[in-house]
Amino acid sequence: MRGLGTLINTGTVLVGGGVGYFIGHRIPDTMRVLVMQVVGLATMIMGIQSAMDTHNLVFPLVGTVIGAIIGELLKIEERLESVGEWLKKKFTRDSSDESTFVKGFVTATLLFCIGPLTILGAIEDASGKTPQLYIIKGTLDGFLSIVFVAAYGIGAIFSAASVFVVQGLLTLGGTGIDAILDDRMRIELFATGGFLVLAIGLNLLDIKRIKLGSLLPALVVTPVLVALFAV
Repeated sequence: MRGLGTLINTGTVLVGGGVGYFIGHRIPDTMRVLVMQVVGLATMIMGIQSAMDTHNLVFPLVGTVIGAIIGELLKIEERLESVGEWLKKKFTRDSSDESTFVKGFVTATLLFCIGPLTILGAIEDASGKTPQLYIIKGTLDGFLSIVFVAAYGIGAIFSAASVFVVQGLLTLGGTGIDAILDDRMRIELFATGGFLVLAIGLNLLDIKRIKLGSLLPALVVTPVLVALFAV
């Protein structure tokens, strides 16, 4: 069944988020902070591993720079945050500027929707085969959803909608994506995804706030650069 993997992944985020919502308040703040730091470290390691697979660092570097410029011009980060703000007003009574609702929504959305498994899983899901990659990804996302909801609150649960939309659209175009991307384009695309995942880790550790939404166009720009200039 095409799209089954997307449904499974969306479900695991919802289930994990529900668990985090009901038990999160029982977890001491110090433990929540420590667990989030561990997740941040693991995220950075995953990002570094993906980035190091590049055959030429120039492609992900230039692709990310150009993508960041495009993202800033399009104000993608601000648009993501505005969606989070709308959801917060719709589903919570917390009007405080310090609310973690938006941060939880944006951070979880970006972490769950960026990375090699998202694209490879969509190609597999589009084929109608058993969606093993999305089952694996969904298991990881479900666990992380528990942590995010416990740390940031209910906003992180709404990342399930982002997973459904993003992976659903990618699955619909999965066959076309597979036909467009050659091996070199995939390598540099995933390396660029590694840059973004590494940035997520930096944000989770509060080392440096990076506007991740503005970097998203890099995932489109980099394969184009490879197609134009790779020898």
